[in-house]
Amino acid sequence: MASAFFFGGFICLIGQGLLWIYINIFDVAEETASTYMIVTMILAASILTGFGIYDKFGQVAKAGGFVPITGFANSLTASALEGKSEGIVLGIAANMFKLAGTVIVFAVMSGFVFGLIRYFLVELGIAPALDSATVNLVMGVLW
Repeated sequence: MASAFFFGGFICLIGQGLLWIYINIFDVAEETASTYMIVTMILAASILTGFGIYDKFGQVAKAGGFVPITGFANSLTASALEGKSEGIVLGIAANMFKLAGTVIVFAVMSGFVFGLIRYFLVELGIAPALDSATVNLVMGVLW
């Protein structure tokens, strides 16, 4: 269990280090640097999966190897490699979308359920409604 915390934290430390490098050495804006960091982590995890290194790392790191972004990249790449003998469309793409589809459906359904819960909590007066300043702040961050 301790190894999962250690390796999960280590992956996050690498991500933070990449973010620092992009901001301070390459002089990239923070918003853009975070995107570069995520893309770099996905690319690294995919390449390591392709060479079989990430799977060995996962055996040592346990659940710590499945930090969301690198773990998902590993899963998609492994699914793609599994179906490569069946062709690009029916093998690689089908296997990737089997996995990605499950994740997307779960995310959409979770958002719907939590949205309903939030709606009823606001309607019952248990939770405060969001004011326009908060909505504008969140939308400004997202867009």
